[in-house]
Amino acid sequence: MTVPNSTIELLAPGGDVDAIKAAIVAGADAVYCGLDSFNARNRATNITFDDLYGVVRLAHNRGCKIFITLNIIILEREIPVLFTLLNRLVNTEIDGVIVQDLGLFYLLKRYFKSLDVHASTQMTTHNEGQISFLGRLGVSRVNLSRELDLAEIKQLSTFGHKQNVLNEVFVHGSNCIGFSGLCYISSVHGGNSGNRGRCSQPCRDQYRTTRVGVDYPLNMKDNSAYSDLKGLVDAGVDSLKIEGRIKKFHYVYTVVNSWRRQINGFFEYDKKSHDGSDLYKVFNRGFSNGYLAGDINKNMFIDNPRDNSVNYFTEKKGFSESEVTEDEIQSIKQEIYDLKTEIIREVDEKIKGLSVAKIPLKIRVTGKLNSHLSVAVDTPDASFNVYSDSALVDAESYCIDRKSIQKSLKSLGSAEYRIDSLDLDGFQDDLFIPFKELNRIKNRILTRLAGSRALIDPVERPVIKKRALLKTKPELSLLISAEKELVFYENSSAQIHYQLPECMGGEYQKMVELFSSHKNLLPWFPSILIGDDYTASVRFLEQLRPDRIVTNNTGIASAAYEKGIDWIAGPQLNITNSFTLLCLKEAFNCSGSFVSNEINKIQTKQLASRGNFTLYYSIYHPILLLTSRQCLFYQTTGCEKESMDAACLTDCKRAVSIVNLKGDSFLIDKRRGGYNSMYNSTNFLNTDILTDLPATFSRIFVDLRDIKTKTKIAGDKAELLQAFEDLLAGLPDASQRVKQMIQPSTHQQYKKGL
Repeated sequence: MTVPNSTIELLAPGGDVDAIKAAIVAGADAVYCGLDSFNARNRATNITFDDLYGVVRLAHNRGCKIFITLNIIILEREIPVLFTLLNRLVNTEIDGVIVQDLGLFYLLKRYFKSLDVHASTQMTTHNEGQISFLGRLGVSRVNLSRELDLAEIKQLSTFGHKQNVLNEVFVHGSNCIGFSGLCYISSVHGGNSGNRGRCSQPCRDQYRTTRVGVDYPLNMKDNSAYSDLKGLVDAGVDSLKIEGRIKKFHYVYTVVNSWRRQINGFFEYDKKSHDGSDLYKVFNRGFSNGYLAGDINKNMFIDNPRDNSVNYFTEKKGFSESEVTEDEIQSIKQEIYDLKTEIIREVDEKIKGLSVAKIPLKIRVTGKLNSHLSVAVDTPDASFNVYSDSALVDAESYCIDRKSIQKSLKSLGSAEYRIDSLDLDGFQDDLFIPFKELNRIKNRILTRLAGSRALIDPVERPVIKKRALLKTKPELSLLISAEKELVFYENSSAQIHYQLPECMGGEYQKMVELFSSHKNLLPWFPSILIGDDYTASVRFLEQLRPDRIVTNNTGIASAAYEKGIDWIAGPQLNITNSFTLLCLKEAFNCSGSFVSNEINKIQTKQLASRGNFTLYYSIYHPILLLTSRQCLFYQTTGCEKESMDAACLTDCKRAVSIVNLKGDSFLIDKRRGGYNSMYNSTNFLNTDILTDLPATFSRIFVDLRDIKTKTKIAGDKAELLQAFEDLLAGLPDASQRVKQMIQPSTHQQYKKGL
């Protein structure tokens, strides 16, 4: 593999066919687009499989690649349909697939090796261990987290290139308030999981006005790295990715064209333009490069989720908000409307002649006694003949009639081709040839149409047998995050996990001392560990070599695997299918896993795992909705700092609630040594799992961290612990007692599922 040093890929979004065409004519080097299923932009129009061949053909004729998004978590019941799709995709000429689900990574590496695999932004890739983890799964490139700065990107780029893993960075489009792949607001409130491509964007919703007078406290400006091209090139970025698969073709053209000019100017003339005014002519929420610049600040927010173009051009004309008149605003709006109309007209003119229609075939069949059956095929670009291996003979009882030939050759009219004419006038009646000859002829035609590229035979879907039900009752596991709480559980038989801070670099020595003095504690690694915090976490593993860990970060999973440390896949890895469990077991020697709390009884029951693999279920926990590298107090209670600094992560401890216009309340919680987090107002409690799926889980998990949601516990923690132990022991009325002690609670996700 060679790493580009004189150019850089421009990767564009393509929601529908027109957007893909617009990206191509604007100068994209590659386009990522989704099919009707298995992609994380269900709100986009997307393309059909019938469109795909024409799209690939058009793109390749113009030197552009096509990547297909399969970037959602997969449910067990979808595996058969997924295999059907993959068996079709391997016989196309797509240039790669973009993936989130670990089970799908496993299937692609084992059964569909001809497909180039890219890791989606939903994988939240932000440390070296994650790159190693994905590289082991056969990934050729990763999309790095949007929250990283240029120095962090350069470090990961250098490491990735040594591992033969390329990288891509989002340079334009929406900013999420939380780390991608770890946001559950839409799932918990409305049942529209972002990990299933159904995010309803509640972060853009209006909330009750906060203490600092903000109505949209979670709404961030759009990401734009337009002025950072040199820094991105110096950091070793391989691909510049534009977000926007739900955007229309004129938006895609405008943004891609602007970036194409910027890139060409930089590489051809060693200069770049800082005039990004064209980017304001299409939808935007204002722009910020705060993450990339390493300046996470309050100006990255905007208190309006709608198009900001009018405000931009108002300011550009020199008007202040207080002095501009309504007539002047209307004039600016009309000017922007006219600009967009002209853009639409110009782009429509550029793409209207581009065709993704099926290739027409003209087929002529000839054959007579004692001669070989001949099929002549004409396409707009080529003509060829194929012949039967054996000669036609007199029919005795069965004959190959015209109807049989038509039926056999009809399947040539597929997603890529259409049969314009099928001429059988040259075929003599009452002749015979073995029926298998017709299939051979058809396959030879398909091979010739594919440019003599051998077609790949379909892979039969493997079946994972469900293991026998457990004969022993499940054991209890607990999570805590305060050393003072250890006294409550010192006599308990429960397995005790202790949550490590996200700021491990600053808390390293304290954590080493804690775990050294409490040998029974099991480390619980968070999902986000960036830079020095990841390095410190790996050093922690090396120094303490714990008997077992739970990790929500695949980088730590990779490090544990390499060091021979027993590890469990945490709940934030969101496991939803059996092939993910198989992937963890076979590829990384994982000894157990939590099952996703997003799935329901039936979806959970369908999971299968090999023996000697421990399944965990979190029966009680505060519901983490998102984790953010941004400060969530700028827009809520206010903060005297204009920008975040190192002390914000290590020292700040605050909490506040926000309420949307539906009356739903959310807890924003910041712990010392951790990132800003947002929790559901009520905790998850699901005692039904024990009666719905008895003898399934070896470990039942209870999160007893002191997160101040509206859920309250009656009695002390020793009483609560006893209630859970009675529940697992199957004592009568134990479930009711637990529910009475923990109020209010919800298990709506378990009822609804994905």
